[in-house]
Amino acid sequence: MIKRLPDAEFELMKIIWRSEPRITTSKIIDSLGDASNWKPQTILTMLTRLIEKGFLTSERIGRQRNYTAIVNEAEYMSVETDGFMSRYRGNSLGSLVKAMYDGKDMTEEEINELRQWLKEKE
Repeated sequence: MIKRLPDAEFELMKIIWRSEPRITTSKIIDSLGDASNWKPQTILTMLTRLIEKGFLTSERIGRQRNYTAIVNEAEYMSVETDGFMSRYRGNSLGSLVKAMYDGKDMTEEEINELRQWLKEKE
């Protein structure tokens, strides 16, 4: 069963998902840049946790360690969304959409995107 990730581990997974099929440790560190202020050892610890949780595999190729996602982004986002819906909106999609857009102007593009999604679900 896929469990919710802490925010920091989720940030690493987003980088890995964008870099499929695999990414090296040094590319992950470069992708984070200075914005995270994480030390390389912290990143390595989080990557190890993601392997233990079943989100990643790793293999050494030459002098580099390569990471590959086992859980894809769509699978994880489905779990994350379901958890959010059950915790905060009582599993009501209508309630969620209303809360997100109540009092805010939706663009024509957003409205059309929502209409298209609803048509596909019929």
